[in-house]
Amino acid sequence: QVQLVESGGGSVKVGGSLRLSCGASGPIVSLVAMGWYRQAPGKERELVAVVINSGFGSKTNYADSVKGRFTISRDNAKNTVVLQMNSLEPEDTAVYYCNAVEFTREYWGQGTQVTVSG
Repeated sequence: QVQLVESGGGSVKVGGSLRLSCGASGPIVSLVAMGWYRQAPGKERELVAVVINSGFGSKTNYADSVKGRFTISRDNAKNTVVLQMNSLEPEDTAVYYCNAVEFTREYWGQGTQVTVSG
């Protein structure tokens, strides 16, 4: 069973920065995609950012609300993904989940809390 372990959440003031890291371990064949989702209280889980690998290279997608503020990076050899979050806003407060996709299987981390206060 592939496991995802996250780190780096916490509390920060508006305008601050946080860095989330996620590492995958276990019987990994090939992770097609690795990324981050978040879920705020009373809201549905939403995509934040993802790196998708294909035969043509890597593609990065961001939610419109984080473009220009968040940067995702992935180390394919180490099966890790990092989300650098800058200029944080109260609306970014949520539980952030690491996600990985391996062909037809999808894996989730346990979630890490990010709280942004004014």
